[in-house]
Amino acid sequence: MSAVAEEPSSADGQSKLTKINEAVIRIAGNSQDGIQAIGGFLARLAGRSEQEVMTFMTIPSTISGGPSIFQVRIGSGDVLSAGDEADMLLAFYQHSYEGHINSVKLGGIVLYDSDHVTPKPEWLERYRHVGVAISSKTVEAIGGTGRDKGKNIFALGLLARIYDLDVEKITRLLGERFGGKDATILQNAVTCFNAGHAHQLQDLLKTYQFRHAEVRGGQQVVMNGNEALAFGLIAAGVRFGAGYPITPWSDIMELLRRELPKYGGTFVQCEDEIASISMAIGASWGGRVAVTGSSGPGISLKTEALGWASMAEMPLVIVDVQRGGPSTGMPTNVEQSDLNIACFGGHGDSPRVVLAPSGVEDCFYTAIEAVNIARKYSTPVLILTDQGIASRIEAFVEPDLRKVCQDISPDLSPVPDHKPYDLAAPDGVTRHLAPGTRIASGKYPVVTGLEHDELGHPTGSPRLHVAMTAKRRNKLRKLSADLPVPAVYGPAAGQILLVGWGSTYGPMREAVDKFRSLGDAVACINLKYVNPLPGGLDEIFKGFRHVFVVELNDEGVYGYGQFGAVLRARYCDPKIRGITKVDGLTWKVKEIVDRVRAAVAGAPVKA
Repeated sequence: MSAVAEEPSSADGQSKLTKINEAVIRIAGNSQDGIQAIGGFLARLAGRSEQEVMTFMTIPSTISGGPSIFQVRIGSGDVLSAGDEADMLLAFYQHSYEGHINSVKLGGIVLYDSDHVTPKPEWLERYRHVGVAISSKTVEAIGGTGRDKGKNIFALGLLARIYDLDVEKITRLLGERFGGKDATILQNAVTCFNAGHAHQLQDLLKTYQFRHAEVRGGQQVVMNGNEALAFGLIAAGVRFGAGYPITPWSDIMELLRRELPKYGGTFVQCEDEIASISMAIGASWGGRVAVTGSSGPGISLKTEALGWASMAEMPLVIVDVQRGGPSTGMPTNVEQSDLNIACFGGHGDSPRVVLAPSGVEDCFYTAIEAVNIARKYSTPVLILTDQGIASRIEAFVEPDLRKVCQDISPDLSPVPDHKPYDLAAPDGVTRHLAPGTRIASGKYPVVTGLEHDELGHPTGSPRLHVAMTAKRRNKLRKLSADLPVPAVYGPAAGQILLVGWGSTYGPMREAVDKFRSLGDAVACINLKYVNPLPGGLDEIFKGFRHVFVVELNDEGVYGYGQFGAVLRARYCDPKIRGITKVDGLTWKVKEIVDRVRAAVAGAPVKA
């Protein structure tokens, strides 16, 4: 916790109120204890209090549940990662205490359920221990029939007292969460919260209050990456989706299934992944870009139909929420190991666009951009997000929906003639007409996965195959030429450039801030456009002695990582090296800093 002021505040005159810029709170227990709910309430409260927030969670992949954590970083300034070390650990069980106490910074607070946790003597001097009989106090508050089912809300009350949180706003959040259920559920939740908030913490000498954040010029919304991406698709005009459940894509599917009918749309849960993408392709051919999605295993099943969409030049959006792999792998952990299949998966030359959002807010706008690229270039577009962003909660300024929402209904105006695969089109960019559009010439095209002529009729002509392959390729070259050069964060030239994509952005940028605070000449760029790449990267690379690609996948046979290999192949530059890991966890700032220092092997990094 970054303290900025301290003053007497409590009614008993014993504790002091310390104003802080930020705090990292790690909640550890079992997945059945509702610890994600505690973190969600804290994150949404921060968003409604004009504060920055970012979360991180781990959950077991087994149906029976098990140990789980939820970490919340709340700050009055920029928050780009979930934090390396916790200022407070809330531990519900002995395994929670022993497994996570090393994540607490020296002198931090350990708030524990004394019904289930016995502190270790060797840690009593390193951390401030505060014991509360959370389980039994919860039973006492709501009666024996409730057991300890509300202990997470009791603990939320304790946190509200420690951090002087807005009780009225939290009570409203409880009403929003439980208001649609039986009245006794909301009543018990409020009772538990009030009991926790009223509890006297005798072992705590200080309470804390977040410094007022600067107003960001608009009302904030709070959501996770999956929610932001789904709402972005709706704002982009998507009105049809098809999918099959798989973690962690399923949340997007469920949100679209619930929300699309409100806008005249439909989402269909299909019998399998092949049917899902095939149905979405059919809807896109109907004149309005459709969406399907999955995680790694499901993307594998979709690749044959994805090749069909590339051959037929069909606008389509495919969402890949990456998880640990291969096979069923680690379905509730984060990894960025689907890049190769996203860019190159499938048979034959089947070019497609791949975009990688860097955070929750970026998920919303990337979804809109993906739809627009798919429409403009008549091509499949993959959105390559990951479990870290999918479940991460952030606050951002509410989008101006009057400006970003768009209607992509098909135009059925009659045309004199139409060739959906016109080889004379500039840069190979052509578009389909929606079925039902009148064509005065009477020459109506067809759509097929076979190689075809300009009207879509199947052909085995070597000349046409060469021409059509070039047409499909050149569209992506045109897109590449139109993409913006990524901005360099830090000096335009120096010793070290970090290159990231997707969820590595936040920790990577904080690592640059750490380096620069020590006087090191380090900068970074983050790439949203993974395939095709934007121009100008080679000029950026020339300004640095070392280029390290930071990503969450294995270093591979040659030690570069997946995106590192793509950049080395593109630019033939041996100074491009990889910094990778596959532990299923997001990057910590310290990990990046330490790995970079080790990689340069003592070489000077100062300007």
